[in-house]
Amino acid sequence: MELLQNRKILVTGVLTDASLAFAVAKLAIEEGGDVVLTGAGRGLSLTKRVARKLPSTPDVIELDVTDNHQLVAAAADLSTRWGRLDGIVHAIGYAPPDCLGGDILKASWNDISIALEISTYSLKALAGAFSHLLDASGSGSIVGLDFDASVAWPGYDWMGVAKAGLESLSRYLARDLGPRGTRVNLVAAGPVRTMAAKSIPGFAQFESLWSQRAPLGWDVHDSEPVAKACVALLSDLFPMTTGEIIHVDGGAHAIGG
Repeated sequence: MELLQNRKILVTGVLTDASLAFAVAKLAIEEGGDVVLTGAGRGLSLTKRVARKLPSTPDVIELDVTDNHQLVAAAADLSTRWGRLDGIVHAIGYAPPDCLGGDILKASWNDISIALEISTYSLKALAGAFSHLLDASGSGSIVGLDFDASVAWPGYDWMGVAKAGLESLSRYLARDLGPRGTRVNLVAAGPVRTMAAKSIPGFAQFESLWSQRAPLGWDVHDSEPVAKACVALLSDLFPMTTGEIIHVDGGAHAIGG
């Protein structure tokens, strides 16, 4: 039986076919899920184009998570389309250049606030906008993509802070949405060569760290292990797991430097 048969899934963050969100959407469709993608601004046309590379072409709705009107419109669209929502994939992150690069003191609050709004607060924005549709499911699952924020990484700076906030926020959302039947979990992925990764100065340092530390090894070109974890969390295989961070990183997080 397909893991996501008859489940309605919203996937954010698909910009290229190298993105983790694309891998999740692909596997979700292969596992029987009904998928809708979101795109925003200039990236909307990219999302529509790459959607055609999926096993079946999903609809793409416009959704800028910083725009409340678009959140309301997207919720209305899905309410009319499906009447419920079984899963949301949060794969949204952005930080202005000054927020990255190895000098935590360089960025201004204006830049930092953008990073936090898009990379952290957006999880709450999605959960709030679609909570009534998740309620209608009775067994909803929100899965966010994370990068381990328990340590300071080279060049990651304010994105690391934003991910730490995302991890904390996911636990509070798990607390408040759990009684309504919705689980909230994160998948902390090892480094994969995506568009987002290319924007991180010194990304090659992450690759070398993982090759040294991961007991299971790690392939920066292979997004399938991350997709499998996300799809498992979107399914009914983890009915009593919430507020959790699942590491899919070859085990690197467990090994000291």
